[in-house]
Amino acid sequence: MTASSPRGRPQRKQVLLRLDPSVYEALARWANDELRSANAQIEFLLRRALSESGRLPGDTPPIPRRGRPPRAAGGPGTPGGPGAPGGRGDSEGGPRPPSP
Repeated sequence: MTASSPRGRPQRKQVLLRLDPSVYEALARWANDELRSANAQIEFLLRRALSESGRLPGDTPPIPRRGRPPRAAGGPGTPGGPGAPGGRGDSEGGPRPPSP
């Protein structure tokens, strides 16, 4: 039986990985180039290697997306929505004053 996180997803396996410092630095630079964390880059590379070798189980879910979820239609940031220019949802339609 697999334990689940509060959102209903199975918990991710935690693994201690020892790497040569120069290998880690190269990996971290590569991850940064692709806008990933070093951990996400390791998982990406392992999944790709498993898939190319035919060893990735078919029921393996995709890598979970991190960060902010996509915006819903008509929500903030859509044309005319509260986050759109001139559509702030308040009575003033001009540009926002600079933050202090």
